[in-house]
Amino acid sequence: MMEERQDSHRALRFGVLSHNTSSDFSILLAQAQRAEQLGYATFLLPDHIGDQFATTLALAHIAAATTSLRVGSYVFSNDFRHPVMLAREVATLDVLSGGRFELGLGAGWMASEYQQCGIPFASPGVRIERLAESLQIIKALLAGERLSFSGQHYKIEGLALALQPQQRPYPPILVGGSGKRLLSLAAREASIVGFSPRTQTISVAGHMNQSLDLQDALAPALAEKIQWVRQAAGPRFSSLELNLIVLEVIRTESRQQALAEVATRYGLSEEQVASTPYFLIGNTEEIGAQLLRYRQQYQISYWVVWEEYMEALAPVVALLRGQ
Repeated sequence: MMEERQDSHRALRFGVLSHNTSSDFSILLAQAQRAEQLGYATFLLPDHIGDQFATTLALAHIAAATTSLRVGSYVFSNDFRHPVMLAREVATLDVLSGGRFELGLGAGWMASEYQQCGIPFASPGVRIERLAESLQIIKALLAGERLSFSGQHYKIEGLALALQPQQRPYPPILVGGSGKRLLSLAAREASIVGFSPRTQTISVAGHMNQSLDLQDALAPALAEKIQWVRQAAGPRFSSLELNLIVLEVIRTESRQQALAEVATRYGLSEEQVASTPYFLIGNTEEIGAQLLRYRQQYQISYWVVWEEYMEALAPVVALLRGQ
């Protein structure tokens, strides 16, 4: 039997993150409509160049083709848009979706995209400083302020947006990452704090590739990150929604065998795989119990899976949605 929800916990909700790499937009629409049918709360698109539909335009069409599904960016790269222009797009998307938009915004991390676009890839500290200023600007404009702002990276003189979002004072804002500085910023400024493992750059045949640092996905690392957020958020911690994107979902009646296979594939121990929220492995009841336990342990209530795991997690979503 599933354990009962405690009043102090947020209700669980679930999202689907599409790779958005199909050249057929009808496939993307079908994914979103299927996510809504299965009871997922959000449908999210990443923001990379080269092989994806433009995030804002695609989300507008997806919102028009659904009725209750929330749509969001996961996440916009701050350096690719001026915050004033992004604020206007956010307001537009929120109006067009009937108040169903969620803004995911990040400091930018894929160095190759910066290089391809001819944009200097600044240090993490500088990129996070720019993101902090952008958040101030975007929140003020969406809240209806006439803004004058003078920062290190942006200057605004007496600007107000006539178009305002439907959600007040602004749509939910997700900021996430893996490092202490970025997560601390999210804790202070965002509505939703997202957790993801750190990426590491490795050289393969003379080319620089980025991969996940799996040690940063293990339970001790996540517990430390939660503590960073708690400390930076202070009294507002209880108002934050904590989010995590899952690496793999394996719904099976042979949990121990699946744990062993995943452990071998990733070079981890079975205990490490079994204790990290980034892997959801077991039958419907077992995964449901894991998610309730992780909410109790970490306060994580908003779970996102990649499109290829949407169907696998669907029975768990039906079991737990709203609990």
